[in-house]
Amino acid sequence: MNESTAGLGRRAFLGGALASVGGLALAGRGDAQAGSEQGRNPFVYHFRIGEIDAWSISDGYMTFREPLGLMWPEEGRGAMREWLESRGEPLDRMTMYINVLVIRIGSEVVLFDAGFGPRPSAELGWFVEEGLRQIGISPEEVTAAFLSHAHADHLGGFVREGRPTFPNAAFHALPEEYAFWHDKEPDFARSKRAKGPLPGMIRQVRAEFEVLKPVYQPVRDGASLFGGAVTVEAAPGHTAGHAIFRIRSGRESLLHLMDLAHHHGFMFHDPSWTIEFDHDPELAVRTRKVVFARAAAERTRCYGFHLPWPGLGQVQGLQTGAARGLDHAGAHVLGSWLRCLASSHSCRRAMPWRAFTRGRQPVASWKARVSET
Repeated sequence: MNESTAGLGRRAFLGGALASVGGLALAGRGDAQAGSEQGRNPFVYHFRIGEIDAWSISDGYMTFREPLGLMWPEEGRGAMREWLESRGEPLDRMTMYINVLVIRIGSEVVLFDAGFGPRPSAELGWFVEEGLRQIGISPEEVTAAFLSHAHADHLGGFVREGRPTFPNAAFHALPEEYAFWHDKEPDFARSKRAKGPLPGMIRQVRAEFEVLKPVYQPVRDGASLFGGAVTVEAAPGHTAGHAIFRIRSGRESLLHLMDLAHHHGFMFHDPSWTIEFDHDPELAVRTRKVVFARAAAERTRCYGFHLPWPGLGQVQGLQTGAARGLDHAGAHVLGSWLRCLASSHSCRRAMPWRAFTRGRQPVASWKARVSET
């Protein structure tokens, strides 16, 4: 997925996160931190996965006008509109958050995608400039970096001024992703995205891969690293080599969904709804159903790159009637959002929404309920 055209400013980021919060139940754990109100203002949320320290750092957000125009199939847009209207969601814009996950495993500092990188925009590029600094980590301290796929909002932050942003980090990606972008003519025939910008997009991806070539270490589907703490899983469809990541420590785990969902409602309400940025929409749907089904069955804690910051939540299965089982790849999965607030009593900074939260910094979270019919 790539950069949008219109931003709403920092207050809109905060308002959008809160607008995607339904009930006001307090949930979650960890502590949230907010940066200076001067210049860029990343948002940093600390939590744990067993013994692993983890941070969700916002790299900003993108706002798209006429969101239904991005969604497919075209004949499903009436149902999509009904879903938005029934929940008071805006019809004239759609915000996609950019959440970068950072973890520390002993002496290893590992990140999963790197956002856009520094940009001349108040809405983008918070992660590299300020986010890491706030948690006391320099780019030189990052030891491993995983790429889910090579769209600009995921790859761009890995390169800065013609050099790797994280010079001491091994750069991991599935070989299928690398091969797709280096094919003589990358195949976008199934994608609904506009074809005009593709040549420039391909050139940019190849140029960034060339910068990262000295540190590129391909990983295969199912590869387990750091003593089993991180497992790479192929999740193709959004791109040919799109990957998701499972992080484990002790009895706890986190599944990073990456771009299996671009919105807190659409792909969960009906996983057969796709977005124009998918390279192979039909494959993306099959992959999404399998992953969501397993996440629901195993009650896995999940993290979403584009879901309301900090991107943490859970997919829950609802059995209805004689369900065939949520792990069926062809099952029609329906769902609706239950959303909540997480708050931290440790944050005492004056934020734009202070009056609403009575001094506590809210963190939008999500929970999707899926049922099979």
